[in-house]
Amino acid sequence: MDPVTLEHSEAGLPDADTSHPLTAGAQVSPGAPTFAELGVREEIVRALAQAGIERTFAIQELTLPLALAGEDLIGQARTGTGKTLGFGVPLLQRLTIPGDGTPQALVVVPTRELCLQVTADLRDAGKHMGVRVLAIYGGRPYEPQVAALRKGVDIVVGTPGRLLDLAEQKHLVLGKVRSLVLDEADEMLDLGFLPDIERILRMVPDQRQTMLFSATMPGPIITLARTFLTRPTHIRAEENDASAVHERTEQYVYRAHSLDKIEVVARSLQAEGRGLTMIFTRTKRTAQKVADELTERGFAAGAVHGDLGQGAREQALRAFRSGKVDVLVCTDVAARGIDVTDVTHVINYQCPEDEKTYVHRIGRTGRAGKTGVAITLVDWDEEPRWKAISDALGLDKPAPVETYSTSAHLFADLGIPEGSTGRLPMAKRTRAGLDAEPEEDFGGKRRSGSGAGAGASRTRRVRASGASRAKAEAAARPATDEAGSDESRPRRRRRRRGGQEVADGATPVSAEVTAEPAVEQAAPAQSDKPARTRRRRRRAGGDGAGEPGGNAGDTPGGAD
Repeated sequence: MDPVTLEHSEAGLPDADTSHPLTAGAQVSPGAPTFAELGVREEIVRALAQAGIERTFAIQELTLPLALAGEDLIGQARTGTGKTLGFGVPLLQRLTIPGDGTPQALVVVPTRELCLQVTADLRDAGKHMGVRVLAIYGGRPYEPQVAALRKGVDIVVGTPGRLLDLAEQKHLVLGKVRSLVLDEADEMLDLGFLPDIERILRMVPDQRQTMLFSATMPGPIITLARTFLTRPTHIRAEENDASAVHERTEQYVYRAHSLDKIEVVARSLQAEGRGLTMIFTRTKRTAQKVADELTERGFAAGAVHGDLGQGAREQALRAFRSGKVDVLVCTDVAARGIDVTDVTHVINYQCPEDEKTYVHRIGRTGRAGKTGVAITLVDWDEEPRWKAISDALGLDKPAPVETYSTSAHLFADLGIPEGSTGRLPMAKRTRAGLDAEPEEDFGGKRRSGSGAGAGASRTRRVRASGASRAKAEAAARPATDEAGSDESRPRRRRRRRGGQEVADGATPVSAEVTAEPAVEQAAPAQSDKPARTRRRRRRAGGDGAGEPGGNAGDTPGGAD
């Protein structure tokens, strides 16, 4: 496997592993300073050079001088502009190596996928320093993360919930953190993590360097910065009136019927020059449904959403990065956490909720100086929402063009070959597919099978569990001793008339029947009769010897 595409686990990589997912950005300004010119340590410069990274992006050029000096700062830049190295290089620069194993730096991120990406970048940028970087996030067992903390780490990257859990259990010690980074702070606000962030900030020492990075700066984030940062410098990597949307991304907006969307997408995926593609949906069920439908149509597709276990999510991401699948269908949980430089197309299968979500979705393409294509499908009832997005971003596309899977302008806009249908031709099915990537088993939720959604998988599990319970109950019921009896046969109710046993619909049993055979038949059945049935009969008239109302011919204990 190409080492650039390797996914990193929460325990980091072995010291001998020299793989690096870092890749050089295209079209970096020739006049931009190099990392070496800004005073970055030789070991870090060498690691970046091995990934083809020598000169800085705008956000890195502006933040590094202040961050390397230990000052607090707020970095604001669009997604995909290199913010990770903007704070990652200063973190590595200020570490004491070797350390005592207590975390010296903490990076808080909103999503698991972003946690893995930042961990990978930091680990590879500092690989010649012998730095120990640990990813801590939910969805994985606690034990390996606790064991790694006990072994000793220098930098911890984590999501708020799991960080708080381990800190409150005293496994994660934050008393020696000298550098703290809040990455994608506005996303953490949107996900409701702000109270957790404030609790984490109160656990770290007051004497520290704090860096906050965010694509947008809503009011609560500004308040957070004023409360917990010390005289921060606010850095913007672009002009104040710069568009929030990547200029290098071509944007197409089509009004499509919900029943025809999958056909539109299937044809769009056959456009000339299409590489890795991300499709965004608003709901988890839709994401799985679209992924399954595209797989059935011959496309190599995977899904990432909240109904999947962590093993299945990482399996899909690894397959996507390595090219085993070239279509990744996901909800907005992955909008900020997946950093793959070769994504050429983004398709909004469902209209985003607002302009911020739209910006983050299409920001998956057109990254690191490359160009991309963004396609948004708007249903009839979504037009008001889209108009609000267009007006807020100044896109001048308030009315989407009515489009069907057979529309000529769809083929012309996207470069789809004439005659393309909703199924991928066999000759073009060259990807290995999701099943070619092994899935790690962390316990918990599993990926539903191909061709069935998560709901169908849950239905199958319920039916299976019901069948198991039925088998267990049948096995627990003792069989009767009567010849030819069937333990699944319903229990026959016995009645008496005038002291004589009567079967349902039969005449009274002859009074000449002796008591001895009755005892032989009754004895085995006595142990089978539930206690509450015998009590009910006693209350109804008494069927035991010596009880009021008992019959002289009854056997002791109440014959069946």
